[in-house]
Order: sequence, then C-alpha cells, then structure tokens
Amino acid sequence: MMRQLALFLAGLLMISAAPAPAQVTFDGFLQGLYGGRLDKNNPTATEQTASETRLQLRVQHTGASGEFFGRLDFVFDGADTASYDWELREGYLKFRLGSRFDFKVGRQVLTWGTGDLIFINDVFAKDYRSFFVGRDDQYLKEPQNALRSEYYSPLGELTLVWSPRFEPNRLPTGDRLSYYNPFVPGIVGTGLSPLYYFDPPQPEPEFKNAEIAARLSRDIGGFNVSLYAYHGFYKNPMGAYVVMVDNAPQFVPYYPRLNVFGASARGTLAGGVLWTEGGYLDSRDDRDGKSPLVPNSSVTGLLGFERQVATNLTANIQWQLDYMTDYDKFSAQQPQGVFVRDEVRHLLTSRITKLAMSENLTLSAFGFYSPTDEDIYVRLSAAYKYTDEITIAAGGNLFAGRHENTDFGQFQKNDNVYLKLTYNY
Repeated sequence: MMRQLALFLAGLLMISAAPAPAQVTFDGFLQGLYGGRLDKNNPTATEQTASETRLQLRVQHTGASGEFFGRLDFVFDGADTASYDWELREGYLKFRLGSRFDFKVGRQVLTWGTGDLIFINDVFAKDYRSFFVGRDDQYLKEPQNALRSEYYSPLGELTLVWSPRFEPNRLPTGDRLSYYNPFVPGIVGTGLSPLYYFDPPQPEPEFKNAEIAARLSRDIGGFNVSLYAYHGFYKNPMGAYVVMVDNAPQFVPYYPRLNVFGASARGTLAGGVLWTEGGYLDSRDDRDGKSPLVPNSSVTGLLGFERQVATNLTANIQWQLDYMTDYDKFSAQQPQGVFVRDEVRHLLTSRITKLAMSENLTLSAFGFYSPTDEDIYVRLSAAYKYTDEITIAAGGNLFAGRHENTDFGQFQKNDNVYLKLTYNY
C-alpha cells in the first residue's frame, strides 16, 4: 500500500515540476452506495450488501513527452464492521520511445478481447464482489501492477504485458455474499461460521510466478483480428491440495497454473457489430485430467452480435460453448449426489439498453442463462442524470439455479437491490 501511495505522490511531484506548456486536469466523484439482500436465509454476516461512501480523485498530466494518470479511491464501508480504506485504482506513466514503441508502467486496468462480460482471452483480474453489489462497471476490471509495451509494425500491433505479481479475481468472501464450498458441500457464509471467510493463499511472490500476456492485432477485411497468448494461473482458486491436520485430511484451495492461446475477430456486419472469440485453456497442473482436484483443460468459444433495433434501443446476444477435455475421467471422479456439468457447457447472454428523456435516463438489463447448468443471472439498472453533476441510479442482481455448485447457482441466495447517488466534480 505504501508503494502505491509513493507512486501516486511521485506522479504529483512530476506534475508540479513539469515545464510549461502542460495540461493538468483534476476531477472525480463522491458516491453513496446502499444495498441489501432479499433472501433472509442467506448465511452471510450482514443483511447489507453495500453501505459505503466513496470519494474518487483523478488527476491527469499530459506533456510533450509523456503522460501521468492517477485514480485514487477513499472509502468508508459500513456494510458489516465499519471501516475506512483507500486504493490506488490507477497510477501509471505512459510514454513513447522512438516512433514504434509505447510504454505504460505502473498500476493500471488491463483489458482486451471481444466478449460482452464473457472473458476468454481477457485473463486480467476481475472484481466480482463489486460487480454483484452494484458498484459502477469500472470496478469490474481490477487494477494490477504491470509493464505494458506496444510495438507498431507493418504486420500489426504487438502488445506485451508483464505483471511481476499474480493478481487473482476478487470473489465473494462469505461476509456479505455467500458462495458454494465443495468440501461441505453447500452454500456457506460467515454467518454460519467465521471459518467460512474465503481467502485462499496466492502463489508465492517469485519471478517464476509472474504473469505474461501477449496480443497481436491488425485489421483484415474490415474486421479487427487478434491472436493471444497467456502464461500464468487460473484467476479463480479452482484447484485444491490436501494437507494433514491432527491426522485428518484438509483441503486447501489454490490457483492452478494456466496457459491460454486464442484468437478473436470483431467488425461491422448487417447493420450491426459481429464478434467471435475462442481459446484453448491449457491446465498445466493436470494436462491428462487425472486429478479430481484440478480443472481439466478446455476449449471455449463465443459468437456475438449487436445492433440498434429502434431509436435509442440497442440489443445484443452472445452464445458461448465450453468443451472440457478428458471428460470421461472428470465425470468418473465426481462424488455421488453432486451435479456434474456436461462435457459441453452452453451459455447464452443478452444485453438490452434503452435511452429515454432526452438520453438522461438509461435503462439496462443483462441476462446470463445456461441451459446445461440450468442457472441464470440477471442484472437490472436504471440511471437518471438529474444534472451534469448529479446521477441517481437503482438496480438489482438476481440469481437462480437448480444446482448449488454451478457458476450462478452458487449465488442463488445473494439476490440484492441497491440505490446509488453520484456527484461528479
């Protein structure tokens, strides 16, 4: 945390020392977010999914030879135990070397790929705690410390990202959002026991555990086409190992090693936007599918299309397939009485967005439905821009599932609604 603060202050010093002419801008927002769960049987420690006041400060300096950008959040959180916190959301330096190289160094939000809330080759960390309680969409993309370089050549744009320390997804911990524990088995939260606070150990801070991601992209026939590669870990703790405690086995979750190789294309077609993406997830810790405690390798792909269907009304649809390799070994290793996923998992999504009242009112609905897992997740929101500074928003997150151990079925007790007021300055 002190290192992050030092980076932010270093940027401010650079601003103060920068020679004229230079462009420096300051802005940000103050926001109150309040939400509560709808299911009284949810085994969490609090009924409040959000009760926070957030102040964000943004500063940007653009000079002749480079750019500094900083985004710092201060938060008072009273959903459970009242606490204060701050986070350097972004703090990076960006500059060009020669005519072909760009560099971006520091804490930054990284993203690529074509899916709408479906991530195949976008292997950068996500914050699902924020996503499920109504924080702004910008908080889904979790920042991480990285060195990003881009090289422009006649073959295309080559991007390399090196993250010296693995950054996992932020998942529900059990205090305000419950989750499925396969070793109970069942849906658990800290309202049942503090032992259900979910905080798995991360890979050791060693250089061999760094993350490396690459993308090569260029336009071909009106479509932006990209190739991807990633070397690191699964972002969720999808593996487990066994340790003996008092002569009894205990399962410890961990982040298995992972390679991803994929491709995508996105362009305009039939009056709308078409995209497709695919990837091979190489489970480095269990390439033969022998271990029941480590995920098998898989091949996944998606197809999506979006267009404006009426004035100020836009809709899209996506279809994703996920094929598990060595499925026979996987299914034979599963315990009795637990739902076992299909060899090919299907996921359908759709986003509908409507603008009204001179585009000051935005209504949005996003639905995920898996016919094979038999679960569903719906995000609803309405945001009204009262003035240029003040926005009032309300929404909800609704989950349902036939089984407790599927992606969305495990959150079926986390239905919640929220109210959010934002003042931009």
